Amino acid sequence: MPDAPDPTAGADDLPLRGLRVIDVATIIAAPYAATILGEFGAEVLKVEHPIGGDPARNFGTATSVNDTLCWMSEGRNKKSVTIDLHSKDGAELFKKLVASADVLCENFRPGTLEKWGLGWEVLREVNPRLVMLRVSGYGQTGPYKDRPGFARIAHAVGGIAYLTGMPRGTPVTPGSTTFGDYASGLYGCVGALMALRHRDRTGRGQYIDVALYESVFRCTDELAPAYAATGFVRERQGPHYAIACPLGHFRTKDDKWVAIACTTDKMFERLCAAMERTELASSSIYGDQRTRLDNRHDVNQIVRDWCDSLTRADVLARCRAHDAPAGPLNDIADIFADRQVHARRNLVAMDDADTGEVIVVPNTTPRLSRTPGRVRTLGPRLGAHTDEVMRDLLGLSDAEIARLRETHVI
Repeated sequence: MPDAPDPTAGADDLPLRGLRVIDVATIIAAPYAATILGEFGAEVLKVEHPIGGDPARNFGTATSVNDTLCWMSEGRNKKSVTIDLHSKDGAELFKKLVASADVLCENFRPGTLEKWGLGWEVLREVNPRLVMLRVSGYGQTGPYKDRPGFARIAHAVGGIAYLTGMPRGTPVTPGSTTFGDYASGLYGCVGALMALRHRDRTGRGQYIDVALYESVFRCTDELAPAYAATGFVRERQGPHYAIACPLGHFRTKDDKWVAIACTTDKMFERLCAAMERTELASSSIYGDQRTRLDNRHDVNQIVRDWCDSLTRADVLARCRAHDAPAGPLNDIADIFADRQVHARRNLVAMDDADTGEVIVVPNTTPRLSRTPGRVRTLGPRLGAHTDEVMRDLLGLSDAEIARLRETHVI
């Protein structure tokens, strides 16, 4: 079973303790940046519309309290505060929150916060030390900035979707439909940390401009320099790879799959030993990477035939015995059964008081040796911390809170 967290563990010893983050974004991209900051000790205030809240609450598999498992996982370590930013009172409340914040994460279409009187120029007057993460489909500038952006579109525009699928077949989704969101959230978190470092030296905040398609494009290895140098347009390679061989996915005798990655001649030599075909690694046959690339179909067929003659367990055992790089293509059931996953505590089981269920979520990453991040709470119910924040942080009276609630500002 996945590990259970220490219920007494707080954030006092974590590296981002004392930082306050406001997450006013939706779904995955900018909220993921806030999630990472929260895992390492920041206080994260999730500001949501009083009606419905973040659409991530309805994204994926519903629980008995309607909030989805996606929300439970990605809303971790956050406090939910409801404010209607469209209203005058709501905008003023938001400014007061921003005045006490270190980081603000948003991913509205460019110009939306400005329309509400809450753009960068306004908020930096409220808080000159503010670091503001802005994630959008195409960035805050350029001719496409006003277009709606989603991860699937970013995969297409950024060049990854075109490369995904079988040769001459329909391009397919590169793994997760939200890959671009997670990549952008990660870049956004890195940007926020760098901006905080600069602020600590100068006292001045700044904003970070992350475009979904740029995050995807940045993950395309030599695609750009190869085209610039030679005009080469890489096409879909299916399970294999254009610049190394054999490097791909191979079916085994028991109808499972393995990944094999020979990026160097030495790695291919080790694979040949595992296959008991050491002669293939000689310089006169396939020992040189360029020769293998020129004869990729023949080389891949040799490896394919070998894998097809053995079970996945046998292929992996022989590769391990010769230190040849190989691994299983895991489905989620394989991941839950994997000894490495358990040894590294990559899964954590959380008791959810509202559903009465145990919810299993991915653990934090990266792993810090002295101050590792932790999952302290799952995604909160909508507005669960509104009164606490209004009273304790903003100093509002019970009567003021009641008035705001009656007028649907909170």
